[in-house]
Amino acid sequence: MAEHGTDEPSSRTGSPDGEGQASGDRLSLHQRLAVRELIDTELSYLHLLRLCASDIRSRLQQLPQGDLDVLFSNIDDIIEVNSRFLHDLQETTSREEEQVYLIGNLFLEFQEELERVYRVYCASYDQALLLVETYRKEPELQREIQSVIEAVVPQAGPSGLSFLLVIPLQRITKYPLLLQKILENTVPDASAYPVLQRAVSALQDVNTNINEYKRRKEVASKYARVEQLTLRERLARLNTHTLSKKTTRLSQLLKQEAGLVPRTEDKEFDGLEERFHWVSLCVTEMKNNVAVYLDNLEAFLRFRPQECDLDIAGGPVPEYCSLMRELQLQAFPRFKQRLEGLVWQPLCSLAKALAGPQNLVRKRLDKLLDFERVEEKLLEVGSVTYEEQEARHTYQALNSLLVAELPQLNRLAVRWLGQILCTFVGLQRDLAEQVLQRAEGGLAQLPHYHLSEPAFQKLLEDTLGQNGHQLRSFQENFEKVLPPPTVQPLLPGAERQVQALLSRYGPEKLYQVTSNVSGAGTLDLTLLRGQVVALLQNKDTKGNSSRWLVDTGGHRGYAPAGKLELYHVISGQEEIKGQEGPHQDSHHHLAPEPIPAPVPSLPTVTQVVAVYPFVARSSHEVSLQAGQLVTVLEAQDKKGNPEWSLVEVNEQKGYVPSSFLAKAPSPAPWGWSLPS
Repeated sequence: MAEHGTDEPSSRTGSPDGEGQASGDRLSLHQRLAVRELIDTELSYLHLLRLCASDIRSRLQQLPQGDLDVLFSNIDDIIEVNSRFLHDLQETTSREEEQVYLIGNLFLEFQEELERVYRVYCASYDQALLLVETYRKEPELQREIQSVIEAVVPQAGPSGLSFLLVIPLQRITKYPLLLQKILENTVPDASAYPVLQRAVSALQDVNTNINEYKRRKEVASKYARVEQLTLRERLARLNTHTLSKKTTRLSQLLKQEAGLVPRTEDKEFDGLEERFHWVSLCVTEMKNNVAVYLDNLEAFLRFRPQECDLDIAGGPVPEYCSLMRELQLQAFPRFKQRLEGLVWQPLCSLAKALAGPQNLVRKRLDKLLDFERVEEKLLEVGSVTYEEQEARHTYQALNSLLVAELPQLNRLAVRWLGQILCTFVGLQRDLAEQVLQRAEGGLAQLPHYHLSEPAFQKLLEDTLGQNGHQLRSFQENFEKVLPPPTVQPLLPGAERQVQALLSRYGPEKLYQVTSNVSGAGTLDLTLLRGQVVALLQNKDTKGNSSRWLVDTGGHRGYAPAGKLELYHVISGQEEIKGQEGPHQDSHHHLAPEPIPAPVPSLPTVTQVVAVYPFVARSSHEVSLQAGQLVTVLEAQDKKGNPEWSLVEVNEQKGYVPSSFLAKAPSPAPWGWSLPS
């Protein structure tokens, strides 16, 4: 009895060793429970993600694809990373003694990957919530979405999409808490303790970095928007606050330009910005060149020589016409369609994608000026206002985002542009192969088809050299024998005005309008064909030589130089040699006078007079002399064009310009006389 009594107290109180053992067992038990919670919750979390990515996303096909991309963001990347993480996590259960140590190392290994995938999802989470709110405003659509979610995930309840979308955010923020729980149930002298401490700190840093990245993205989305505002809308946005900011920035910029304050230098960003500028410039140039190429291709497709009567019998002409018809109907339109779809549209998308970053780079300069001003104040005063502190943080967030993402953007843009160029080259190669394939039958009929490539090259060089020599000879002969200047008829009643311009400026300053001019600008003149003007200056105020300053005798203004020709003043003696008339004096007469009646109104086989000399340029035409009697056989050409008339002169038949002819008036008009 005594022995039993003495044993009783010891069994109730226990020894210090026994209490330590019990405490260690409790820690070990709680640690195992915390590890089990981590693994079990990870398993159920991954199961929910897979349900969202497969079942729910596939059943919400009534939503646009763009909405689905925003709602589920990069959930596939999260599933891929967390699947590997769960697999490695479950493998630690086979090594129970060092399981906690392995779990700490596992989180350290996955730190960067977890931050990479979860920051993208968290950055787009707010935009996904905005979509959810818009769906709630459409009751029928909301019911359809809710029924799909309840069928797959009943525990989602009335929250529906909101419940599912927030799960990844909750998970990444819970990792540090789960690790902290394991750490609290680990003895400090255990080998796993420092590893778990680093893991907890690493996961806390991951969440901090994700929040910072999200804030940067919000700043970027605010300033990356490219708005097309009218002048009125821009003026409506002006207020005292914006004017004050812009004035302060301008003052800061002027002080930097004057060297009064130092300019902040960021060589890393400057290098990235310069490369981005060149990439943007290349995209713009490429887009402009492709636009011109498409315009030229459209003009080429409108030109169809195979449908014209070439008036060449036999030979390769029918084969050529047949080939061109086939290409115009099939190969070329198909090439144009593929060019627009595979080159032009991606190029426009790339240019549009670069517009936001370009705006961010411009905004960074404004925010840099604000930042420099705040830094100066901070050094001088030692404190800044809340608004100034926000401006400081905005610049830092914007600069950090650009420095982090511009390198990747530059690489992607260059790769994208390179793929577009390769596609363009591939389309050209495909077109060439199609043309050669379709022309294979016609090639066999060519006289030099069986020549070897060196022999054909030699033949080609010899032929080109011979043709080049002929072209140079023709050019030399053409320059020696220039055609007579084209003279437009004067407008009715313009003789007195022309005489006034002639007496004021002299004959070397008079020019005649070759076609109607419609003035578009304030100082541009509206002129009629045949009107005579005097040249004042052969360029405008900006030095542009394609716009001339002229005087019409009543108004002064600008006219396109390409529509002005030197007006030729011909004396009466030179106009018709050997003719006598009532005006045989030394005064100059203006050619042409009087205004001839148009020939198209003449009946067939009519006697008219040649008003101007004309030199035949081919066997189909006939030469004229001023004042010569002409018999009009047809007042139009074979195609019904009234600008050319078939005439007979000196028993020769041919075509002459209808505007060079006039009815024979009686009495003889001033300026020339009919031969007796």
